[in-house]
Amino acid sequence: MIKQKIILGDAVSEMQKIDSETFNLIIADPPYNLGKDYGNNRDTKDFEGYLAFSKNWIKEAHRLLKVDGTIYVFMGFRFISSLYDLLDREFGMFFNSWIVWHYTQGIGKKKGFSPRHDDILMFTKTKDFIFNLDNIRVPQKYYRERNNMRGANPGDVWEFSHVHYCNENRQNHPTQKPEGLMERMILASSNEGSLVLDPFLGSGTTLRVCQQLNRVGVGIELNPDYVKMSQERLQKEFVGFDSIDPRMERVPLDLRNESIRKAYLENHKHWFLRGHENALSDFEKSVESLYPDKPKEPTQLTLLEQKEQYKTQ
Repeated sequence: MIKQKIILGDAVSEMQKIDSETFNLIIADPPYNLGKDYGNNRDTKDFEGYLAFSKNWIKEAHRLLKVDGTIYVFMGFRFISSLYDLLDREFGMFFNSWIVWHYTQGIGKKKGFSPRHDDILMFTKTKDFIFNLDNIRVPQKYYRERNNMRGANPGDVWEFSHVHYCNENRQNHPTQKPEGLMERMILASSNEGSLVLDPFLGSGTTLRVCQQLNRVGVGIELNPDYVKMSQERLQKEFVGFDSIDPRMERVPLDLRNESIRKAYLENHKHWFLRGHENALSDFEKSVESLYPDKPKEPTQLTLLEQKEQYKTQ
């Protein structure tokens, strides 16, 4: 298993010590400047101060990316447009996607709409960049011979649950990100053996995912307690990532041909559930519900079956 590297220190200062064009991928989850307590520091800069901080670390990130490299940046609503402007106009990077991470629970509001998403900007250093679509496809909803049964593009709205406090993988960190979220970025924008940088390591999620996906992860973290937390996390036994896109457990409808169905279902586990062995039982229950070993007693046709039968007449 590839060893991961954790550096204790300030992100900008430590990035300045690294050679240019070192990393294939950078995943950055900087403080959103919302006053959160990160143990030995709190993100309470004024507006101009935060923009200056952002410009400094992005300058180093741009320098450290290889020519075919990609950067993903998490950001809150207050500074997202400024961050876009820096990446686009200040550093001349190439915009690819504005990803919306939708989660099901969040802050409640009595006046106005409750927040249920975070934004993630995806930029590349040049127009020639790594993107492994086959590694991140999601299952089709219906089986059709003309469809690519390897799956569909997941799109730019991603649904992953927060790592709730009852989850055994929950760390003592205020902004822990789900592993499934990082998994998709790493699979899409790097190859096995690639170098991945997380300049704001936090709870260590990026490196934990790199460890399981055979990437060389480098994380920079200012808080020594979080460094220790991440080191301990890397030593734990792996039983599956702590989150999954709900579509990955989806079983295509209309897989009536038994030979096609059997081959597809075996492929499904390899294509969509690698690293998610903890989700296999739910998937198998869905399969049994849709395609039971013992045929069910004849019942009234469903609306879908009636529609399909009508088409064949």
